[in-house]
Amino acid sequence: MITRRQFVTSICLLPYALRLETGSAAERGPTPESSRGPSPGPSITEARYYRKASVPKNGAECRLCPRECVVPDGELGFCRARKNTKGTLYALGYAAPCAIHVDPIEKKPFYHVHPRSTSFSIASAGCNLRCRFCQNWQISQVSPLETTNHFLPPEEVVEMALKSGSESIAYTYTEPTNFFEYMIDVAALARKRGLLNVYHSNGYINPEPLKELTAYLDAADIDLKGFTESFYHTLCDAKLKPVLETLKILKEKGVWIEITNLVIPGQNDDVATIAGMCTWIRRDLGPDVPVHFSRFFPMYKMTNISPTPVSTVERAREIAMKAGLHYAYTGNIPGHAGESTYCPGCKKVVIKRVGYSIQANEVKNGKCKFCGVPIKGIWSA
Repeated sequence: MITRRQFVTSICLLPYALRLETGSAAERGPTPESSRGPSPGPSITEARYYRKASVPKNGAECRLCPRECVVPDGELGFCRARKNTKGTLYALGYAAPCAIHVDPIEKKPFYHVHPRSTSFSIASAGCNLRCRFCQNWQISQVSPLETTNHFLPPEEVVEMALKSGSESIAYTYTEPTNFFEYMIDVAALARKRGLLNVYHSNGYINPEPLKELTAYLDAADIDLKGFTESFYHTLCDAKLKPVLETLKILKEKGVWIEITNLVIPGQNDDVATIAGMCTWIRRDLGPDVPVHFSRFFPMYKMTNISPTPVSTVERAREIAMKAGLHYAYTGNIPGHAGESTYCPGCKKVVIKRVGYSIQANEVKNGKCKFCGVPIKGIWSA
């Protein structure tokens, strides 16, 4: 575990080391070598959203996500980020991020939130899903007790974000719901200091904690991994319905939403499924929700499947536009025309992207410079 002084020193040098990549649009965390290790988290705090259970003795029932694990005394929950000690449930990842990066906000991906800005990005280990195709499995499929962690209290996260020149703090890489207590404390302070709070999540969270979180959230990118219960059950060990409910609550609470769909050959790429998903988004969330169709590459427990053909991702984007969605994007295909934002009115390019790089931004005061049609999003002043 590094000391606070060592970390502060390293973060001060961060602007010189920062690489704004122009490759994959999928968000990847740090390399395993920089994230794994035996050091436990330096601090824990009592979890929120749980209740004591009488069976088993000294049990604790977590109410944070739809799993609602009943955790026996001395054991970890399904997410590996919460531990029951004699009936008290503790959040292991509090102030103990295993990943800290300054990223272009386009990497999250957010394409309609402060283009060209950077986002101070943090994650603690753990996840409440078991996606067989996980990109960040080295830190998401382990406990904070198994990763090398930094001691970074909420107020220091905010200070470091401001010093880095970032305009937002991103809760990302793993599943931020599982470091809920840490996230909400950081987010409350960030809001007071004028920073945006952006959340990249699998959407697997119960309504009550989500509604509390929305008081501080500016934007959320939700991984809508598929659009059938069978996909979620087989490949994620989860259910689709709670994710859809999360999206509806975010919309209701006025949080800016973007959606990422990883298109996996033979799993969620058929025309009917994609059309059904896009129709639901158009009807229940509205036509202005950006949807990122990301190209799959063999990863984790799905190395036997070939990368998604570019034509399949292009087809998904076309289906979305035919369904009436104004902003459909291709991801993991650097340099593709589908990375750019097109005005839904005059159809001209209003934000030209190459990977994470913004080549041109013709959105002026939230409108297309050419025809005046509003381009929905959160734009810099």
